[in-house]
Amino acid sequence: MADENGTTEEESGEIEERTEEQEARELDFILDIPLELSVELGKTKMLVNDLLQLGQGSIIELNKLAGEPLEVYINRKLIARGEVVVVNEKFGVRLTDVITPIDRVKSLASEEQ
Repeated sequence: MADENGTTEEESGEIEERTEEQEARELDFILDIPLELSVELGKTKMLVNDLLQLGQGSIIELNKLAGEPLEVYINRKLIARGEVVVVNEKFGVRLTDVITPIDRVKSLASEEQ
């Protein structure tokens, strides 16, 4: 039996199946895009003179207190906050707060203004 466009159920199923395959191929393409992930421990400002005075063993005071969450950025956009963990003697970040997609879009809009 054909629908209002003259398409049978079998043809409709084939079209839907091809569409799903196309979407899967398009998603595979997106999955291979490299992203830059960075974790920010803290920030500070300093004078060039102070920068030139730094040497091995120097301590740079950051704007965050111990225990405050770190910020996780992807391509310089805040996507989450987390805490430092050690896994197999390597540092890692346990995400404690993931920014919702809606909030990420709002932050992009506010940056443009």
